[in-house]
Amino acid sequence: MYLHLGQDTVIKVDEIVGIFDMETSTISKYTRSYLADAQKAGKVVNVSLEMPKSFVLCCNKESNVTVYITQISSATLLKRTGYIDEIANV
Repeated sequence: MYLHLGQDTVIKVDEIVGIFDMETSTISKYTRSYLADAQKAGKVVNVSLEMPKSFVLCCNKESNVTVYITQISSATLLKRTGYIDEIANV
C-alpha cells in the first residue's frame, strides 16, 4: 500500500517508521536536533509549498532513512494509511 504526501510524492506504507506533528514534536530539542542533522545529511525531502504541518520518517530495506516534510496533517496521514481501520477490526 502507498501513502500520498502531496506534490506528486508517494511512499510505501511499510517503510514508515513514524508520522509526527510538526508543531508538537519540534518542542523537543532532540527532535529539532535530529531534523537539523538529517537536513545537513541531505535526507530531508520537502514536499510542501506551504507551512509544514507534519513530517514522516521512513526507512527502506537498505536502511536508508528519509524524512518527508508535508503540509498534510499527521491525523489525515494516519487516516490515509488505514491503520486506524485495522485496529477497529480487531
